Amino acid sequence: MEIKFSKSIDAKKAYELVTSLQAHFVNKLNELSKNLGENKEFEEVLWQRDEGIHGGGNRFEARDELLFNTGSVNVSQVHYDDEPNKRLKSASAISTIIHPKNPNVPSMHMHISFTEIQDEQSYFRIMADLNPAILYEEDKDKFTCTIANFAGNNYEEGTAQGDKYFNIPALNRHRGVVHFYLENYKTQNKDNDFKYAYDFGIGIINTYINIIEIAIKQRTAFSVHDIKEQLAYHTLYLFQVLTLDRGTTSGLLVHNQNDEGIMGSLPRYVDKNLLASWEKLVPSPQDELVKKLVEAIPSNGLIDVETKIKLASVVREHYKTYPESLKYQASGNTIPTTVDNHKK
Repeated sequence: MEIKFSKSIDAKKAYELVTSLQAHFVNKLNELSKNLGENKEFEEVLWQRDEGIHGGGNRFEARDELLFNTGSVNVSQVHYDDEPNKRLKSASAISTIIHPKNPNVPSMHMHISFTEIQDEQSYFRIMADLNPAILYEEDKDKFTCTIANFAGNNYEEGTAQGDKYFNIPALNRHRGVVHFYLENYKTQNKDNDFKYAYDFGIGIINTYINIIEIAIKQRTAFSVHDIKEQLAYHTLYLFQVLTLDRGTTSGLLVHNQNDEGIMGSLPRYVDKNLLASWEKLVPSPQDELVKKLVEAIPSNGLIDVETKIKLASVVREHYKTYPESLKYQASGNTIPTTVDNHKK
């Protein structure tokens, strides 16, 4: 499988950044599996954009079922070196979500991407959020301190945008307990921007590994009630991703060549009845979207590969039918033009 990556100097630098973060995270997760789990390494899966002509990427998926419910560390680069009339020049990203098996060990999502636009200044998107099914204040405090340390002067803006982005209006709550989101981040010093993004990513990865390693060792006992709490939270996570997450929706609308990878953030099981109960809480026509999502999920709530593909199709077709419903999607202070960037 051959993937052609962008010839742009900045795109090459961005790809090196995200693949370096990916390798560091996967190595750390594999060490956890070796020392505390089944000693099963994350497995690499490749995908191509237009048969590799316009890039593609890889993801490493969790295979240790003792430690992980699901886990995916994705890297991609899409570019249009041969189509200079398109607004997008290149987009390089790492996007990862880890859902531990133990309900007392928190999930974590991180996204760092670099976008080049023709004849415009390039920019980063930087996101991180901690997602516990059962809250432990020490985890929250440690993750918050790391964001504060590495965000620097952007801490207040990033946390404010993150709190806005991960809000779920229909449920009057947030996804996660710590949120950080910088959209369209750039300064006059591009080298500093690259260093800022890399250092932030390394800081988040190292802190999360520390959090879950301690939690796995110390929080070994959990009850049926804890498992139900986790299932409910995983249901909320899926609900937010598939009805509100602008990044997920934009990825599905741009192309259908990596649906399984884009759906890699979803947990393994959800409570189908709980999800169905939220249909009446969302505005029309989003209620139709929730209804069709529920219909695509089997009765046991299993989110396997087949179900992921069905869910991706439901989301894509909904916004093609009701493009005005994109107004309900989450955003920070600005709305990214991801879909339009891929047009001529």
